[in-house]
Formats: sequence, C-alpha cells, structure tokens
Amino acid sequence: MTVLTVTPNPSLDRTYEVPALDRGAVLRADTDRVEPGGKGVNVSRAVYAAGLRTVAVLPLGGPEGEQLRALLEGENIRVAGVRVAGATRVNVSVVEPEGTVTKLNAPGPELTRDESEELLEAVRDEAARHAARWVACCGSLPRGLPKQWYAGLVARVHRAGVRIALDTSGPALRAALAERPDIVKPNALELAETVERPLLTVGDAVKAAEELRQSGARGVLASLGADGQLLVDATGTYFGHAPVTAVRSTVGAGDASLAGFLAGGGAGPDALAAAVAHGAAAVQLPGSQMPRPEDLLTSAVTVTSDVPLDRPLRDTT
Repeated sequence: MTVLTVTPNPSLDRTYEVPALDRGAVLRADTDRVEPGGKGVNVSRAVYAAGLRTVAVLPLGGPEGEQLRALLEGENIRVAGVRVAGATRVNVSVVEPEGTVTKLNAPGPELTRDESEELLEAVRDEAARHAARWVACCGSLPRGLPKQWYAGLVARVHRAGVRIALDTSGPALRAALAERPDIVKPNALELAETVERPLLTVGDAVKAAEELRQSGARGVLASLGADGQLLVDATGTYFGHAPVTAVRSTVGAGDASLAGFLAGGGAGPDALAAAVAHGAAAVQLPGSQMPRPEDLLTSAVTVTSDVPLDRPLRDTT
C-alpha cells in the first residue's frame, strides 16, 4: 500500500531540549536537532517507519527547501517537490524535561496561483504514478492559498478514485467537509473550534464528531491528548487509550496516530488501536521522531465501543 502525503506548508523543525525554560534568560540546550517538519511530512515518515510505501508532495523553496529534501531522502522518503520562490520555513521547539513543548512556528512562504496549481497537479500525477490507496492532506495552508484549497483537492482526489484523509482546522476544515473527506483528524481543541462550543467530556466530543459527519466527513478520528482517542465512522463509535510512562515530546504525535490509523486499514476499531499505539509511542520519543514497529506496545492498547461519555476532558485548551 502507498500513502501519498500533501504538506502545503512544510518546515525544517529545530528542537532544543533545555533543563528549564526561563523567560528572558540565556539558555544552554542539552541537545539540538534539525528534522523534517510539517504534518504531512511526519505522516510520511511514520508510514515509512511502519514498513509501507509513501510519497511526500510538498512545495520547496530556498536552501531550507533543499535541506528539507535532503533530510527526507536521507530517511528514504520519496519526495515529489514543487519548486516555489519563497523559502521553506524553519520552526523552533523548546522541550523541557517533563515534556512541555514551547513551539515557535514561522508563517512560511506565500504561494502564487501558478505554484498552487503545480502542487495540485503534482498530487494528481504522483497518486496515479504510485497507485496510492490514500492521500493524506495535512497542516495549515500557507499564505496565498484560499480556504477552499483543501476542498478542491478532496474533490480531485475522489474523482481519481482515491481515499483521502484530512488533518487541518478552522475555515479550511469547514470548507472541505462538503466534499466528504473519508477521514478528518482534529484534536480536541480543533474539534471544539469547528463546532463553536467547549467540549467538557468525551460525550461532548462524540456529539461534535457526529456533527462533523453530518456536515460531510465520512469518519472522524479525534485526538484527545492524554485522555485518549475517539473514532466515529460508519462502523460505529469507539474510544481508545494506552498508558504512557513518560512524555518526552508531543511534536508529531498526532501525525504518527494518523499514519497508524491508515496503516491499520483506515476504518473501524483495529485502525483506531493502531492509531493509539502509534500516538502513545511517539510521545515517548525525542523531538519529532516517528515510532518503528518495535516501539509499539500494542498489547497495552484498549479500544472499546463502550465509550466513557461522562469522562472529563483535560486537553481542550
């Protein structure tokens, strides 16, 4: 199976681990890593780590873009890059010992209309060339792309007979729902933002996910942070959880979850179990490192259709 990923606003991710984050102080980092970044990029890395084929479609600009390409190819990720005039952005994460992450995200380049069209054509061509089973469209839209851009991409991918997973938020997510993406993957905050009300319990999250399905999404995979994960799709409603002994970094954990879900079949409780296992493994790894099969503790994962509706949610802010 080949999973093609689309990252309209990729990045180089620089991560520093520090003993403590003291505002206004001069800090000395214990570690300094530069890794390929962007939600779709991370999905490709996790899919490859799971032993599946993947192609990463993304705009690349400036020396930062070339470094991003080199890093991905160094990880054996096939890159379908679209050359753009603006430089690829650089994001910075500062990680404290207990796992708290402070992240500074740059805006990224502004894409022109021609560059936008080249990116869409690259998705079409690469999906056909590699007989992709899934296209995963992930992350924020860069400047220059309208909020309907993902909606147009979903429509094109469906016309080609390929399933599509969408991990974005705000107006871009709302606009894309009408085109019926096969799965959308909000976190708790993004889910609350989409339905325009706070979510206080798992039951509130279930109702919100059902509303997204009524608006067009065929399935909703919701990351609830430390509270677990929720799946609402045509097969039913399921809740999944796995114990985590120590959180080292949450960067890319949601992307690892989506990769696990697709690798696990893309629907139903087995796919949710794979998503939970990947997400739990990812938060225990440094930076945005993606889990390998040996990192997964699948026996510790619990998935149930007996959803704990009254359980309070903690990670909604």
